[in-house]
Amino acid sequence: MALQPWRKGIVIKIENETPDTRRFWIQVPELESFDFIPGQFVTLDLPIHEKSNKRWRSYSIASRPDGTNVVELLIVLNPQGLGTPYLFNEINVGSELTLRGPQGVFVLQQPLEKDIYLICTGTGIAPFRSMVQHIFHQQIPHQKIYLIYGCRKKNNLMYFEELNALQKEMKDFNYIPTLSREEWEGKTGYVHDVYLKLITEHVPANFYLCGWREMIDDAKNKIIGLGYDKKDIHIELYG
Repeated sequence: MALQPWRKGIVIKIENETPDTRRFWIQVPELESFDFIPGQFVTLDLPIHEKSNKRWRSYSIASRPDGTNVVELLIVLNPQGLGTPYLFNEINVGSELTLRGPQGVFVLQQPLEKDIYLICTGTGIAPFRSMVQHIFHQQIPHQKIYLIYGCRKKNNLMYFEELNALQKEMKDFNYIPTLSREEWEGKTGYVHDVYLKLITEHVPANFYLCGWREMIDDAKNKIIGLGYDKKDIHIELYG
């Protein structure tokens, strides 16, 4: 895939999703439609350093492809970093951002003939939200889909009401959030506890892992331990 040029984006909407996470809607005026495959990302060139490669920050597209020239990014604040404090403190509705994309190959393997396990923590939910909304709105045939989402506390869960509602409308879609630091009405513990209990027999499946390296490395080893091949595991590493 050819590398896309840098383009101007205009921030048209900002919302707080959790205490330390924001949703940014960015419009690309020079395009009629920003076309991408669910799971891909865009790179922002932020004025935070003299060297270009130290200015670039990549974020998965959280919205589904809808034929418009607007994409949504889900960004968590890292107070020790340079990129997200700039986005949280300097960017407002109407601000301009320089972006490039779409990029990336973290996309669903077509056709969707196997069960799908989408395993993530934190803002790793972003590409999976794009994927499941796309499958639902395009009515793409699929097998069972399990979205297993780990957070510390309930107020850290992103798109919670939306995904709960989607589970009721979408056939064979299972949304399973789990909390590691709080007792609640749902599951508690880490994401590994969830998929290990779900996989009681070796059925054909694809596994998509998105989040921090420690979670991904642990999940990869456990899934291979269940008898699955490395080619069944697809990874998007954050950080």
